Amino acid sequence: MQTEESLKKRAKAALRKEAAYGEKFDLDEYSIAPKETKYTDNLNELDEKSQRTLLNVGVVPSGEGRGGSLVMVDNAISHSSVSDREIELMPLHFAMQKHDWLKDYSWNLVPVDADKYTATSYLENANGYFIRAPEGVKTKLPIQTCLLMGSKDVSQTVHNIVIVEENARLDVITGCSTSSDVDKAMHLGISEMYVKKGGTLNFTMIHNWAEQIGVRPRTVIHLEEGATFINNYVTLKAVKSIQSYPTARLTGKGAFARFNTIAVAHPGSELDLGSRVIFDAPDTKAELVSRTITTGGTVIARGEMIGNAVQSKGHLECHGLVLNSKGTQRAIPILEANVDDIELTHEAAVGRIAREQVEYLMARGLSEEEAVGMIVRGFLDVGISGIPDELQKDIDETIAQIGKSAM
Repeated sequence: MQTEESLKKRAKAALRKEAAYGEKFDLDEYSIAPKETKYTDNLNELDEKSQRTLLNVGVVPSGEGRGGSLVMVDNAISHSSVSDREIELMPLHFAMQKHDWLKDYSWNLVPVDADKYTATSYLENANGYFIRAPEGVKTKLPIQTCLLMGSKDVSQTVHNIVIVEENARLDVITGCSTSSDVDKAMHLGISEMYVKKGGTLNFTMIHNWAEQIGVRPRTVIHLEEGATFINNYVTLKAVKSIQSYPTARLTGKGAFARFNTIAVAHPGSELDLGSRVIFDAPDTKAELVSRTITTGGTVIARGEMIGNAVQSKGHLECHGLVLNSKGTQRAIPILEANVDDIELTHEAAVGRIAREQVEYLMARGLSEEEAVGMIVRGFLDVGISGIPDELQKDIDETIAQIGKSAM
């Protein structure tokens, strides 16, 4: 185990280290976000605009249908409550004080010197959420969290740790957004997730940023024997740049991971999105499914599977629609088999909506706009459940606008 001094030394050495992918950002242009904010006991007492911001990323202010809530504004926790007393939900800094053993999980999966974004987050002692499902406990309701940027021209640094103990089940909905008056900022998010033997983690993340926001999540998931991880990622609104490449390590026999990605790149947006699975144990399985649309922005859809163990199976699927001649779609699938007796497959397709599909629906009474909207809606549907009605309405409105822009 590395000492705090050695980690700090590594982080300082990486402060100028660029990421392997994505647009380069000069972090010197952004101050560190405030570490203090007004605490809110009841999210229902927030003003209507703030509540709408939460709802649009799947966070229900009333807490109805949720087992707990945590909200982080800039670099400070503004709300934390839990109704499911079997689940631990609290700010990470508090959890580190409460559980001495938690230091063995912190900065264990994500290297502090991966790039300048991880280095900055470590050196700023980033706070975030800690969620733990104890052994055998299965959540009846999802836990909800929101990471909100409330200040302009700042870097929000976040560090989250999620632990699902043996034979436990945890459902999490995380929403990331900006206040209405914030147009330019950086979000640096570190997430380390542990799913132990026989455990299940269903994790849904909704991004709803402003047009000049840079987003750099760094996520690693560690899965033990028989563990399951389901990840749903949705970003449909305009944003300057997102570069994300979460990695699932299947270290126990029979572990399974699935990544669902739904994304739209608007004019001026660059989305460099992907997911990676490393098969390090036999009989492991994974599915990577990506559905992306460009209405004028750039999409780079990455998917990578590295097979190091026998009798493992993985399938990678990247489908992209180009709805504007100025948009760019690029699919980059990578399959690497380092043993025999392994099955890794992929399919990738990018292009426009086929005119005959539109005409077929129009012949059955739909307008052209309705036909395109229906095709787009079907294309983006990968079976994500548990989305609140308010968020679903916002998604439907976004899809309708996409349909109009495609005509």
